[in-house]
Formats: sequence, C-alpha cells, structure tokens
Amino acid sequence: MKIRLTLVVLCLLVSFGCRKTSPPAATVPSNAATPAAELSQSQGGTTPAPQARYFKGSIGTSLDLQMKLVRTGDQLSGNYFYEKIGTRIDVRGNVDKDGNLTLEEFDPSGKQTGVFKGIWQVDAADGLVTLAGNWSKPPSEKGSDKKTAFSIHEEPIAFTGDVELISKQIKERSKELNLEIAANYPQLTGGNNPNFEKFNQAARALVSKKVAGFKKDLQNDEGLEPLPDSMGSDLSVDYTVVLAQDDLVSIKFEVSSYYQGAAHPNSYSDVLNYDLKNGKQLKLADLFKPDTKFLPVIATYSIGDLKKQAKDKGLLDDQIESGAAPAAKNYLSWNITKKGLGINFDPYQVGPYAAGPQYVMVPYTILKDLINPEGPIAQFAK
Repeated sequence: MKIRLTLVVLCLLVSFGCRKTSPPAATVPSNAATPAAELSQSQGGTTPAPQARYFKGSIGTSLDLQMKLVRTGDQLSGNYFYEKIGTRIDVRGNVDKDGNLTLEEFDPSGKQTGVFKGIWQVDAADGLVTLAGNWSKPPSEKGSDKKTAFSIHEEPIAFTGDVELISKQIKERSKELNLEIAANYPQLTGGNNPNFEKFNQAARALVSKKVAGFKKDLQNDEGLEPLPDSMGSDLSVDYTVVLAQDDLVSIKFEVSSYYQGAAHPNSYSDVLNYDLKNGKQLKLADLFKPDTKFLPVIATYSIGDLKKQAKDKGLLDDQIESGAAPAAKNYLSWNITKKGLGINFDPYQVGPYAAGPQYVMVPYTILKDLINPEGPIAQFAK
C-alpha cells in the first residue's frame, strides 16, 4: 500500500514539473498576418485569386503603350502593345515583397526581346498601381546597358470575362497643309453584350466629329499664308478611363488644337458617360430623381471647393461665381467615379487661361438624397 501511494506521489510531482517547465503558448496579435496567409501554394498554403490589371503609359517620351497584367501572388503574366503598332508582346515576371518589379518580354517565337525593371507602387487613396523604372534589351544582347525610362499607370477597369478596352487612333499628317492630327479613342473588345458596339460607335463618332470640325475650320482659313513647320496647325485628342465596368463606362477626353498664326492653342475637355446595361449615353439628369433640383446643389459645392483652391491656383472669385453657377452650360463635362461626381472646368471658365483646367469632386454623400435609386450611380451612393 505504501509503495503504491509513493508511486502516485512521484507521478504527480513529475507531471507538475513538466507542465511548469513548458513554455507558454505564443499570443498572436489580432491584426498580424498569420503564417498560412503568407505561404505559397507549393508550401501548402493558399494562393490569392488571379487579378487582371490594365495599364496605360509610355516608354520614353513618345512610345505610348497599353498593358494587361494578371497577378497571382508575386507572379505576373500578360502582354502589352504600342498604340501606333498594335502587335501584342508577351510579358512575364514577378514582384517581390518590397515592390521591386521585373518583367521580361518575348516575341512570338519565345525569344526574349527586352526587360522592364522598376517599382510596383500602390496608391493608398484609390488602390491603383503605378509602374515606373527602366526598359532595356536583354542582358545577353549588345546595348543592354542603355536604359529607357518607362512610366505606366493602372486604369480603373474592372470588366469580367474576356472584355478589354483598347485604344484606336485617327492619325493624319500633311506637309503640304502643314498640319498634324493625332486623335485617340477607346473601343471595347470581347464579350457578348450588343451594347458594346453602341459604345464603340459613340466613342468613334465623338472623336471623328472633332477631327472633321478641325479640318473644316482649316479650310475656312485657306487665305492664310503658310508658316514654318514649327508653327503648323495640329489637333491632339487623348482620353482617360475614369471608370470602366460591365454596366458602365466613363471616359474623359482632353482636346488640344492649334491653328497656324493663332496667339495660343485652345484646350478643353469632353466626356462620354455610357450605360452599357441599357445601351445609351448618359445625361446628367439621368443620374437623379425626376424633377430634382440637383444642379444648385452641385454648383454650391463646386463654388465652395473652387474658392478654397483659388489662392494656390490664381482663380478669380467673380469668374468662379459665373463659370460654376447652376447653369446647364457650365456642367457639360462630368465623369462618374466610385467616390463622387467629377466636374471638369475648362480654362477661362473659372480663372485665367494660365491657370489651366480645374477639377472638383462632388461626393455622393452630398447628393445621396437626390440620386435616382434605380439609376447608374445608385450602386456607389449606398
């Protein structure tokens, strides 16, 4: 009996000693990343879902390009093309934990033809990515030490399936007439929505009309004496994708023209806001409840915001009051964003020409009681 009792006591002492010397379990902060989240698929963890991103930018000062990249974890794949050429070039590479980017490009035969090295940087405000660095020939080729800077910015494009937004161009040049035209416009490809072609027609027609008007104005000035090449007439139209998703596209066009002999160039903005769900171009009134006085609300906010900008930008109060007054003619250029309604004011509208175009973002929180609950921006105003 004494032997059995002694054994029990010994066991209890050993058990207590083992528990006492074991280290306490680690405490993981609630906001810390767990190791499983950082494992690659090959290590037994999970790989983030592939995400397609669309970029627009240039290599050097004149090689404008568009790029599509699919990111899976730290791996990248996709293609890009120069807007003047249109032939797609395959790329693949990676981004490390510090944002260092490497992208190698290949021709159709699989031969490497170049390499992008730079930084993958995410904007904290909108989550969009900027790629910047240098492009060069492959290390194995002669001249690989020569580098050309590139800068590429992500566009807010979120189509599903195989839908893409690509750039087309109307380009004309005449030494005899001493003129040059370069007008870009967006086009939707892929998908099976019949309204995509309606959007394409609207975008093409908008830019074609500007080209035709420019050429007509030149014909009206036939009596002018030809001036040196550096003083020739030119028209430039470019665009920015403000929003692009399956049911809605918002495009801002920047138009700049110069007629030989003029004192200065002319610049202004135009927009195309298109409802892909219903196949129609949107008017400002389409965003709001019928018979709602939305314009005074937008104007009041815009005037207040512009006056805050006035000191730094050289804007004039009287021009602000006039150019941003609640009149339809003052609010023809606007874009839809996920955060608010972007209002574009052209040079001379709210300040001297030298101040350039001005921009005001009217938050949906200001407009929420006026927005049509069945309209295209109701999804952003909740």
